[in-house]
Amino acid sequence: MKKWAFVSDFDGTISKEDFYKMVMNRYYSEGEERYKQWKNEEILDIEFLSDVFTSIDQEEEQILSDILTIPIDEYVPTFINHVQNQGGDFYILSAGTDYYIYQILQQYGIKDVKVFSNEGYYHEKNIHMKIDKKHPHYSERYGIDKSKVILELKEQYDTLYFAGDSEPDSHPAQYADVTYAKDALQDLLREKGISFVPVQSFEEIEQDLKARGVLS
Repeated sequence: MKKWAFVSDFDGTISKEDFYKMVMNRYYSEGEERYKQWKNEEILDIEFLSDVFTSIDQEEEQILSDILTIPIDEYVPTFINHVQNQGGDFYILSAGTDYYIYQILQQYGIKDVKVFSNEGYYHEKNIHMKIDKKHPHYSERYGIDKSKVILELKEQYDTLYFAGDSEPDSHPAQYADVTYAKDALQDLLREKGISFVPVQSFEEIEQDLKARGVLS
């Protein structure tokens, strides 16, 4: 067993803007009706995201340029470096797609981070997701079941720390040893009676880990 790892959601947790929101603002304003259907749980998360990601209709060069405009928490690269240098592993766990996550990690020089997410690829001016229903992490609703990933990692580490910001993160939060919650996730966890540490930045997370003696 390894000692500890930190697992983080990407959109809205590491990044300051969800990729799907950026796409809707730039290329899919007519998707508001589909957004309402999603929020009303009339369509699955993976259906909504697939609709958004295949509505871009741009050359890949433009899509990659758009991806690199998404801002992230400025402290994240430093935080990941501190985790890795002090005995921890860092993972990204996202119900979006690894297509844009890898681009942003590369932009900020972030290395040795494994990404658990839906596989994404460019094809005919859009981003598509390759969903494997036979994959051990498969989820009908999200494409990837974050809880299954967390439970799998718990078999490898003594302690798992998790950070998230929205509804998909409320499921794995119940299995993490410590959950750091931003934004909407805080109310969701309160409703479920799941303990968490409220935060708004990775600097705050680092201060808490220092107080616990995990980081020096």
